[in-house]
Amino acid sequence: MIVLTGATGNIGRPLTQALAEAGQEVTAVSRHASAVPDGVRHVVADLAEPDSLKSALAGAKALFLLLSGDLHATGANPADIIGEAAAGGVRRVVLLSTLGVVTRPSGTTRIAMRALEDTLRESGLEWAILRPGGFASNALWWAESVRTQQVVAAPFGDVGVPIIDPADIAAVAAACLLDDRHTGGAYELTGPEVITPRQQTGAIAAALGSPVRFHELTRDEAKAAMTQSMPAELADDTLDILGSPSPAELRVSPDVQRVLGRAPRPFADWAARNAAAFR
Repeated sequence: MIVLTGATGNIGRPLTQALAEAGQEVTAVSRHASAVPDGVRHVVADLAEPDSLKSALAGAKALFLLLSGDLHATGANPADIIGEAAAGGVRRVVLLSTLGVVTRPSGTTRIAMRALEDTLRESGLEWAILRPGGFASNALWWAESVRTQQVVAAPFGDVGVPIIDPADIAAVAAACLLDDRHTGGAYELTGPEVITPRQQTGAIAAALGSPVRFHELTRDEAKAAMTQSMPAELADDTLDILGSPSPAELRVSPDVQRVLGRAPRPFADWAARNAAAFR
């Protein structure tokens, strides 16, 4: 059995589907009740309380560990989850980390994530670490304004990074969970090209077949919106990257191709598949 945390999110949903279609026994974990594919067991648990995972982890061979935003906050101790996994007999953990542990290692949230990576490496378990950059699905923040006003509001309109489709992260995660060849690997995951928010707006408009206007926010305006769903430190870290990406953050990684044998999907592909969210 494979246990997936964050199973109802943008990565967890396609990962759950892929593993179920591959004939794997899957337990999907989320904070709230949610629909899951036929044959998938669903468990409601809160990762902030690792004891609540015990029933989900019983009999599991592998765990996909995706942390919710509050588990990146000061005082959180997600290392306890790895301890629960080891105690429950899990043999392999695939951790969703972040590219920032490499590109901006001194940030508070990056230091904490690097420490969690180190805990996993030292746990005695089999492991793989995924370090994605920005997600294409972050464009869903714009869905309501596109639906109601035909506008995308975002900072740094002409500054781009090679954002990745969450479905590609899920595909890499599935490979790492199922294939021994990826044990001990740390993979940097990006999309195939650098793309700016203004260019993303154009791709969304093309997917909809109707005009969408771009409106540039100030950094402060963007932070105020982001802190409604994430810690302020994480919002600042994200805005630092979006506003002034380093050469390492602009690099297109070969790791999706290396693991999957194909190139990562472009943002336009994600926009076409998710056009209904913007209508």
